[in-house]
Amino acid sequence: MKTLKEVACGSTVKVAKLTGEGPVKRRIMDMGITKGVDVFVRKVAPLGDPVEVTVRGYELSLRKADAEMILVE
Repeated sequence: MKTLKEVACGSTVKVAKLTGEGPVKRRIMDMGITKGVDVFVRKVAPLGDPVEVTVRGYELSLRKADAEMILVE
């Protein structure tokens, strides 16, 4: 399994699992990133931070550290 941070631009992946603890995990889930949802990676900034994704029809920017907590398939 790989993390959302490792996914190439223009790819759509499905969230398999969220790692991380407490408030950080809660915040990611509050943004609509939950198990089984499709995530489309729109762009990755030149230095890799942030990662811009589309989830449930809206656009979202994630820090690299947050993207590492999202396991995808």
